[in-house]
Amino acid sequence: MQLLFFVCSLVVFQAIAGDVTAQQKTLPRVVVSTDIGGDDPDDYQSMIHFLMYADRFQIEGLISSPPGKGRKKHIEEVISAYQNDLKNLQKQRKGYPSPRNLRKVTKQGAIDPQEGEAPSALSDGAKWIVEKANKKSSDYLYILVWGSITDVAQAVHADPGIKQKIRIYSIGSWNTVQDEKSRDYLFENHPDLWWIENNTTFRGMYMGGFMEEDFSNTSFVEKHIKSAGSMGNLFWEKKRDIKMGDTPSVLYFLKGDINNPEGESWGGAFIRTTNRATYWSDNPDKDLIENDRQGARSVNKFRKEFLMDWAELLQSISGK
Repeated sequence: MQLLFFVCSLVVFQAIAGDVTAQQKTLPRVVVSTDIGGDDPDDYQSMIHFLMYADRFQIEGLISSPPGKGRKKHIEEVISAYQNDLKNLQKQRKGYPSPRNLRKVTKQGAIDPQEGEAPSALSDGAKWIVEKANKKSSDYLYILVWGSITDVAQAVHADPGIKQKIRIYSIGSWNTVQDEKSRDYLFENHPDLWWIENNTTFRGMYMGGFMEEDFSNTSFVEKHIKSAGSMGNLFWEKKRDIKMGDTPSVLYFLKGDINNPEGESWGGAFIRTTNRATYWSDNPDKDLIENDRQGARSVNKFRKEFLMDWAELLQSISGK
């Protein structure tokens, strides 16, 4: 009888352990590099959305990467709102990280843009990227860049060996202008980086797509986000319509094959725009252009789907 109990217990333990291991392997390891708190309030919007889906990621870093006014404390402001809403989120789904752990992986990155042709400094945020990239793991470390790419450039320059362990999804456009030298350093000196550079595709987050009923940029916020817990209130306080230009980098992981940038995903479909094997950017196909922005329709075609999915989470936070 005791032997039978032991065998059954072992089988149950192995099944649970197997499930945990399988789950961990399916959750992407992610570092977010953001200029939240700077001149554009949409990073607050994207960080709020990201933390509502925190159960879908292994969050290994939240780095303040302005340059400009944004600081680590602005990331922590969102974490505090997340902490207030956590119990309601957990009623919907399990696996959300603790606010304490999120604060532990929140770091200050570079405040100033790169001065020379190559990085000459190593911020705390860049050091953290190097440390997490070199962590013993068979999974890639994905770095989602919502601000300047300064900290990533510093990390790669300090330890080029991490290139084989990281994958980058960066939102370019205005962010690139904040530190063009860092972006150009990476592009010109590290052609083997796995890199999605989204310069116009992200515009599909708030341009075009299904805008009827309560799915417009203003009506969705008014009906679903406003007063939806502390995070909803913070979203409303910072900006009262959807921009969320950095959010496609998150949506990319929520629906689609993360190993195939050219396939359809909520975060866009990209093409190789150079002869490099691991670099993708906006698709110039005329059928994917929205308001003169290449690739934008590869995001906005899924607008109703990803907003409906988010609306369910928002409802759980609001306690309705």
